[in-house]
Parts: sequence; C-alpha cells; structure tokens
Amino acid sequence: MQARRIMGCWRKIQSSGWIFPTLILCMYGFFVMMRPSEPFLTPYLTGPDKNLTIEEVTQKVFPVWTYSYLALLLPVFLLTDYVRYKPVIIIQGISLIITWLLLLFAHGVQAMQLVEFTYGMVTATEVAYYAYIYSVVSVDHYQKVTSYCRSITLVSTTAASLLGQLLVSLAHVSYFYLNAISLASVSMAFISSCFLPMPQKSMFFHKKSSPEVSIGPTDKNPSDTSNQPNYQQGKDVRRSSENSQKTHQLFKNQDPKHFLAVLVQLCKDLKECYTTKKLLYWSIWWALATAGFNQILNYVQVLWDDKAPSHSSAVYNGAVEAIATFLSSITSLAVGYVKLNWDLTGELALGIFSALDAGSLFLMHFTGNIWACYAAYVVFKACYMLLITIATFQIAVSLSMERYALMFGFNNFVALLIQTLLTVMVVDSTGLGLDIGTQFLIYGSYFAAIAGIFLIRSLYTIISIKCQTNIAGNPRTNEAEDQNINGYATRL
Repeated sequence: MQARRIMGCWRKIQSSGWIFPTLILCMYGFFVMMRPSEPFLTPYLTGPDKNLTIEEVTQKVFPVWTYSYLALLLPVFLLTDYVRYKPVIIIQGISLIITWLLLLFAHGVQAMQLVEFTYGMVTATEVAYYAYIYSVVSVDHYQKVTSYCRSITLVSTTAASLLGQLLVSLAHVSYFYLNAISLASVSMAFISSCFLPMPQKSMFFHKKSSPEVSIGPTDKNPSDTSNQPNYQQGKDVRRSSENSQKTHQLFKNQDPKHFLAVLVQLCKDLKECYTTKKLLYWSIWWALATAGFNQILNYVQVLWDDKAPSHSSAVYNGAVEAIATFLSSITSLAVGYVKLNWDLTGELALGIFSALDAGSLFLMHFTGNIWACYAAYVVFKACYMLLITIATFQIAVSLSMERYALMFGFNNFVALLIQTLLTVMVVDSTGLGLDIGTQFLIYGSYFAAIAGIFLIRSLYTIISIKCQTNIAGNPRTNEAEDQNINGYATRL
C-alpha cells in the first residue's frame, strides 16, 4: 500500500511539468557543489600527496584554469544552447569525474595542469545548469525555480566546507579521502543528470515563436502622447515583438548555412543592449569586479598558506569558506528587501563597497595575522556578492530572458579576458611572476581603481540630477531666463 502511494506521488511529480525537472536539477546542483576537498586544494597539492612547491602551484598550475576557461567559454556558450543544455550538463558531470580522478591518482606538474584544464571545462559549462530550467518550465515559475536552484548550491557549498573542516580538525582525515568523498559526490551528480528531461526548445537556436503582443489603447492613436510613459512602453514592446519575430525567422531554419546569420542577429541584439548607458555602466562594473573576484578565489589559498604554512599550522580554510558563503547568501537575500532609488544610488553603492573590497585586500597583504586575513576574505566575498546581486537584477529588469542570458555570457567573457591579462602580467612566470603577497597588493590597487571610477561617476550623476531637479522646480528662474533671452533678442 505504501509503495503504491509513493509511486502515485512520483507519477504526479513527473506529470506536473516543472516540479520533476526542478527536483532533478536541484539534486544535481547539490551533489556538484558537495566537494569538501575544495577549500583544501592548495595544502593538498603542496603536501606529501602531490609534493609540489608553492611556486609551481601558483605560476604553472593555477594559471591553466584561467586560460582553458577563456578558450572554452564562448564555443561552449553557443554549443550549450544549440544542443539544448542537457548534453552539456552531462559533459560537465563527466569533466568533474575526470578532474577528481586525476586529483586522486595522477602526479606531477603536467598532470595537475591537466586537472586545471578539465576544471576549466567544468566552469565553462556552468551556464547550462542555470539556463536549462528556463527551457522546461513556464515563465510563471521562473522566480521560484531560480531561487531553488541557486539556494541549493549555496547550501551545498556551505555544508561541504563545514564537513571538510570537521573531518580535518576533529577526525584528522587526510586530504586524499576528502577528494575521494568529492569524487563520490560528483559521480552522483553525473548519474542524476541522466534523468533530466530533454528540452524541446532553447533561448536562441530552438526558440519557439511567441504569440503576437497586443499593445493596447496607446497603439490606436500613436500621435497622442499625453500619457508619455505608456506610449513609450508601447513602442518598446512593439519593437521588442518585431525583433523577436525577426529573430525567430532566423532560428526557425536549422540549416547550418544560416548559423552565421544567427550569430549576426545575436551581435545586433548585444549591441542594442549596450547602447543603454545604465546597462553599460553596470556591465562595466560586472566585468571588472568579476575578473578580480575570480582571481582572488583562485589564489587566496596560496596566500593563506604563505601566512600560516599548512605543514606546520592548523588549517581552517573550510570553516572560513562556510562562513563567507553563508554571509554572502544573507547579503544577497537582503538586497531584495532594500528599497532604494538604484538609478540615483546604485553607482555610489558600487563605489563604496568596491572600496571596502580594496581595503580588505590591502589588509590581507599587510597583515601577518592569519585570522585577520580570514576575516578580510569574509568581508571581501560578502561585499562582492551583495554588489553582483544588485547588478544582476538591475540588468535583468531591463531585458528579456534571452537578452539577459546573452549579456550575462558576454559580461563573463569580458571578465575572463581581463582576468587572463592579470594572470599573464602578474602571476605567470612568463610575465612578472610576482610573489603572492605582492600580487594581493596589486589586486587591492585594482579594486581601489574600480572604486575611484564609480565614486567619481556617482558624484557626477547625483549632482547632475540635483541640478536638473532644482532648475525644473524653480519657475521664477525659468521666467527670468526667458526674459533675458527675449531682451537679448530685442536688442539684436
């Protein structure tokens, strides 16, 4: 009897349309991020298991991830939409298994460079995880399923970091067995990905035609601009509908000869997105800050090992990552409840919190206390997550889902280009090959420059808006200006 009820519930979930794929995707996201070994990667590589030097890890191994990620991101982004997400999610699962098999059983610098390459494939294919759900559920469920998928990854990351720290500190489990647990988890993720339903559409190459949009009363009398916002909105909706129909005609024909035409249309859409100054400024911050953030994530463990060597000190990387992730989720959640005029104060927030990021990185450079270094990292990550959440919804509210995905991918691509330049110039032995302490001094200066740019820009925006408001709200000033102009015209 109980078995029949369970089977009945399972059939209902499968027939619901959105619950089943969301459930499977959340399972996948949980197991993908349940990697307790990740906060201890640098101690593992420099310890007796792999016996690499800190210079080899910093200058020869870790840069490979940045280079491979850059090389794979753009083709994987296009391939993901063309093959409709699921195959790419499966590829990500396979890449994760290969990565951890190599981490467990391979040795030497070249083998670890191969690890970084396969992990570059993992990060390049992350777009499939977040884009998949929009192709199998209706628009009504977008907000709900997005929150589920993002929340489960944060929960899993926090739990994995705590688990790793507890096993290392209390049970004295070696890093090798932490990696074995990670391998088991990503293997479960791969198995769960095989149960995902195959989408019948995608955002770009297999897009279904949308019903024609009704503009409403403003369309009947376009010359009547008494209700200007609604009239403008009608024009925007009509233009968006025309672009959507034009794009659909390109996507409808799946002949490979039309692939170039599809790319041209995507470039036109992207160009139109960046003509809006607001979106352009938020995107500039996104690209600059994300490049720096990824660079910090990639090398912060090396800094911690420099401040408190893992072979002679207790390692608390897992606890720090858990606290930082938990605090980041709280700050991201708090953004939804803050009511501000982001057009007026958004750039000011970017400048202030980027300055806090710069201060945290300077502290990490100058302090010799590992606990102060840990605390600065927590502040740095929380500030970045707060700002990237604001930037995300500021861009998303102005765009359709298709254009948001396009801008998201392009912003990350630009960020990766900047990160690659930082890696080549600062980290790689072919460039300056600086020590880890000096690197963080440069990263602090980099975020200070970002803060300076957006503080100056925000002051200019606030002063301009205040001046316009004062002029518009003072009719006497307007009359005096008119009289002066008329008197000058009479004299002429």
